[in-house]
Amino acid sequence: MSTVLILGASRGIGHELVRQYRADGWRVIATARKQADCDELAQLGAQALRLDVTNAESIAGLGWQLDDEKIDAAWLVAGVYGPTHNGFPTEQEFDQVMHTNVLAAMRLLPIVAPLVAATRGKLAVISSRMGSIGERRSADGSLYRASKAALNSILADTALTFGPQGVTCVSFHPGWVQTDMGGAGATLTVEESVGTLRATLAGVGHGRNGSFLNYDGGPIPW
Repeated sequence: MSTVLILGASRGIGHELVRQYRADGWRVIATARKQADCDELAQLGAQALRLDVTNAESIAGLGWQLDDEKIDAAWLVAGVYGPTHNGFPTEQEFDQVMHTNVLAAMRLLPIVAPLVAATRGKLAVISSRMGSIGERRSADGSLYRASKAALNSILADTALTFGPQGVTCVSFHPGWVQTDMGGAGATLTVEESVGTLRATLAGVGHGRNGSFLNYDGGPIPW
C-alpha cells in the first residue's frame, strides 16, 4: 500500500487530498494543528498527527513520529494569506505569514524529503502563481507574493539537495479554488483542483524535478 503525507489537512485542499487519497486506497498520514481536526481526519481513515507548523518543537516532534517511515508522496499544504491591505505590514502580520509559509517549509522539507527518498517518490508544495516574479503584473497581496516566492526558492533548494537521491520535487499553483482563501467566486471546486493536482504529480517524471507548475502541469516562470 502506498503512503502519502499531507502537511496541513484540516480544511480546503489538504482536507480534500486526504479524502481522495483514502478513496483510492492509500495509507494517509495527515497533520492538523487542533485536536478536533485530527479527530475528524481520523474519521476519514487517516493517521492524524498534531502539528503546529510555526512551532519548532512541534516540528521536531513530528520528525520523531515519522522516524523510519517510507513516504511515496508528500504534500506541504499549510499556508496563510495574511493581510488583505497593501500598506506596510505590521511586524505581527509579517511574522505570521513568513513563519507559516516560509520558515515552516525550511524546517519541514529537510525532515520529509529523506522519507520520500526512501521510495524515490514525489514531494510537492502548494505555492501560488502570485509568487511568480516572471509573471508579476500586480503588486496586490505583496506580503503573500513575497512568501510564495520564498517558498519556491526553498523548493528549488530541496530539489537540488534531494533530487540526486531520487526525490522529484515540484511547486504547484493549485488554480483559483473555491476555498476559504479563494472565495466562492473562484473558478475551480476543491475537488477539481485536487483531482488534477494528484494526477499531475503522479505523472511528473524525474526530469521535471525542481519545476514550478500549474495544477494541470503547465510550466510557470519563476
